[in-house]
Amino acid sequence: MDTKKLRQKILDLAIRGKLVPQDPNDEPASVLLERIKAEKERLIKEGKIKRSKKTNNASDTPHYENVPFEVPKGWVWTTLGSISNYGTSINVQVGDIDSNEWILELEDIEKDTAKIIQHLSKKERFLNGTRHKFQKGDILYSKLRTYLNKVLVASNGGFCSTEIMPFGTYGVLSNEYICHVLRSNHFLDYTLRCGYGVKMPRLSTNDACKGMIPLPPLAEQQRIVTEIEKWFSLIDQIEQGKDDLHSIVKQTKSKILDLAIHGELVPQDPNDEPAIELLKRINPSFTPCDNGHYPVGWIDVILGDIFYHNTGKALNSSNKEGVLRNYLTTSNVYWNQFDLSLVKQMPFRDNELEKCTVQKGDLLVCEGGDVGRSAIWNFDYNICIQNHIHRLRPKGDLNVSFYYYVLRFLKEHNRIGGKGIGLLGLSSNELHKIGMPLPPRKEQDRIVLKIEELFSVLDNIENALEA
Repeated sequence: MDTKKLRQKILDLAIRGKLVPQDPNDEPASVLLERIKAEKERLIKEGKIKRSKKTNNASDTPHYENVPFEVPKGWVWTTLGSISNYGTSINVQVGDIDSNEWILELEDIEKDTAKIIQHLSKKERFLNGTRHKFQKGDILYSKLRTYLNKVLVASNGGFCSTEIMPFGTYGVLSNEYICHVLRSNHFLDYTLRCGYGVKMPRLSTNDACKGMIPLPPLAEQQRIVTEIEKWFSLIDQIEQGKDDLHSIVKQTKSKILDLAIHGELVPQDPNDEPAIELLKRINPSFTPCDNGHYPVGWIDVILGDIFYHNTGKALNSSNKEGVLRNYLTTSNVYWNQFDLSLVKQMPFRDNELEKCTVQKGDLLVCEGGDVGRSAIWNFDYNICIQNHIHRLRPKGDLNVSFYYYVLRFLKEHNRIGGKGIGLLGLSSNELHKIGMPLPPRKEQDRIVLKIEELFSVLDNIENALEA
């Protein structure tokens, strides 16, 4: 279930007057516009706000020829600027804010749900510059990257980033209803059309104020808000259930791998050739030791016993000799898959190709970033690699998929690390010494088949959650 789409469908029904029934006894929304104009006039006379050049007389009722969709009788189309004080926020220097005051930043707001992730005071942050002041009940609207849908009604007063615009509706309308309109696809689509900036698009104050708002009678606004909250509460429960199930699936996969590499996922077959015979063919001089916690027929090895491994070529701007060839970087490698949408090129000399070329069946392991991230190259063509990728090639007859799952298990249990202060790295020496099991060859196959069978079922469950 796509709960994000479900929330938007509920908002769409709400702002079209289809979520709750209309009541012919409700005071029409046109009266609300008259009240807002009267309140503006009062504030202008008291010198609290300035008259806008576009301010209409109190008796004027706006009429729009081209409206986004039809609304029920008793509703009106208006604009955000007509019904709110958007753009008239109070600016305060950080130095003038009390240390215990709430400071709200964009990263404190969860995208789409607009839930507050963290609630920090000034003394808990390192700040400078200017902040907008807001009151309890104000609408807080993020004008930066509006598609993140960070719009909410303030639970308390405080100060916010200038990328957030606090405003109200003169005490006449339901701010909660207006907040829901701003979070609907109707308003989001408008902001995406007129926002400016490529990487960090913003909505200008002028464009925000021109945004069209479908306005129901006040009593219906309140009924709509109650109904939305009821549905959203139910969706929250569904999402929590999905999160719990995702967590269970992840834990189950981890347990499957745990059983697999300890010889407990499939039964042993006494007719299988013991792993020591396989290892003797790989390395006749190998001296076995106690297999410890592994089953009879298994043997304890280190990765360097059973895999050849090396890294690729470092990109060096001064080295321009050789033929340009495609090569993989760590940004192309994910857990058991590759993103080949952007493949770079650099020159390789003939004497570098043997060391740097990947062929079908090689296991690639990332040295940095998500240390140990691994994938098997299963394509029918060869490609080169950079120096931050380890190429593992089996020394004998091994099921490489089994060792992909071993590395994945070790990574999940923090047994593949890296050295360094900033960016951690997995050196060839460390990789060589990683301990792992060597089961009989036929049992490797049975284990991989069982893992893939069970993982397929779990993947289907997760896919069903997102359908």
